[in-house]
Amino acid sequence: MAVNTRSSVERVLDDDVADVLRETFFAADVPIAESVGDGRKRPGPVRATDAKPRPDHYKVICISLYNEDLERLDDTVKELKRRGFTKASRSSVLRAAMMQLDLTKIPRGI
Repeated sequence: MAVNTRSSVERVLDDDVADVLRETFFAADVPIAESVGDGRKRPGPVRATDAKPRPDHYKVICISLYNEDLERLDDTVKELKRRGFTKASRSSVLRAAMMQLDLTKIPRGI
C-alpha cells in the first residue's frame, strides 16, 4: 500500500486544480501559490481590493474573566435561553449589564 504524502497529493492536484481555480475564482495576475523551493507551496499575495470591508458598528475585543465569572456568565446565557431569549449570548448579557450599571454602586478596589 502506497504512503499518501502531502507532496504526492500536491503533485497530482497541483497543475489541474491551480488552473481551474485561476480561471474560475482568481484574477490571472494573482498567483495562487508560490513555490518555497523545497516543493512546498505558500499562498500568493492577497490584494487589498479582495478584502471585505470591516464592519464599523462593532469591534471584536478580548477581555479577561475569572473562571467563576465565566461560568456565571454562561449560566446566565443558558437561563435566558431556557426562558425563551433565543438570541442570548455572552455579548448580549454583558451589554445588558452595562446598560443597567450604576456607577455609584461600584465598590472601590475592583
